[in-house]
Amino acid sequence: MIADTQLVEMVKQARAATKERKFKQSIELIITFKDIDVKKGFAINEVIQLPKTSSPATVCIIATGDMNQKAKAAKADTVIGTEELEKYGTNKRESRKFINKHDFFLADTKIMPVVGKTLGQLLGPRGKMPTPVPFDASIEAFLERFRSCIKVRSRASLSVSSKIGDVSMKDSDLAINALTVLNAIEKKLPNGEKNMKKILIKTTMGKPIKQAQEVKKKYA
Repeated sequence: MIADTQLVEMVKQARAATKERKFKQSIELIITFKDIDVKKGFAINEVIQLPKTSSPATVCIIATGDMNQKAKAAKADTVIGTEELEKYGTNKRESRKFINKHDFFLADTKIMPVVGKTLGQLLGPRGKMPTPVPFDASIEAFLERFRSCIKVRSRASLSVSSKIGDVSMKDSDLAINALTVLNAIEKKLPNGEKNMKKILIKTTMGKPIKQAQEVKKKYA
């Protein structure tokens, strides 16, 4: 469907199609679908690890006791326990601000019921319910993985958009990330790449750049 060289060219065109801004713009990949009945519960909800990153995802670890101390030693972005959970559970405004500050949440398996009770109603709809962490797992390994991940979600829609990096990254690295996302999404479609209608790349404030139709090489 699309060659890696074409993705590099699309990234270059996306850069050229936007004005310079006072903030660091993201580079976004947009995929539109076809021949899918969204009324039958079609949804994309994937955590995808990107090979190349410039800005690590922010990760909050919810744990008590030994795991809490290990998470702090591993320099997680935020570490909270049951006391903080209870506090956020009684203040929806503050809990929303807290949740929006973090890309991913990890939690000790023992504390998951408390998380569900206090913040589940806010975390669930945002696709941010914590990933359970076994008591003997390597906190460092979990952090390393999720800091290079993105969440790709689409519910009852014939398109999905995901951040694959920002303008500070090399065109080739952004293309590699785009290929990674494309491969992951393809596996979740009923008929694979046949369900992909369009592939576009854009900056935050720029116009979308479409793939050239004459390129037939499959991206995988």
